[in-house]
Amino acid sequence: MREQVKVIKLSGNLNATTSQEFRQNITDVIENGAKIVLVDFKDVTFMDSSGLGALVLAFKTLRAADTKLVLCSINEQVRILFELTNMDKVFEIFPSQDAFNQVLLSKT
Repeated sequence: MREQVKVIKLSGNLNATTSQEFRQNITDVIENGAKIVLVDFKDVTFMDSSGLGALVLAFKTLRAADTKLVLCSINEQVRILFELTNMDKVFEIFPSQDAFNQVLLSKT
């Protein structure tokens, strides 16, 4: 059986203003019963500490619901923020959505 994957595509800035909408997306995903949530950062241009906090909260919330959170397509600014905070060790990050799909398909 193939696991249910929900893709959340973010765009623009992930900050205090936009993180509330992101948290609502996570709540919706839990209610719909996805087993894996892939957050696609391809169109994200900037993320600050509020955005990072929203991601950590989402990670904890999803883990409690037995759902895995993975990220893909992060840009250089986001990657540096992850490395400075050691969050690159916490989150599973794929170079692209295609790379994620290939790994997922290889497990089925």
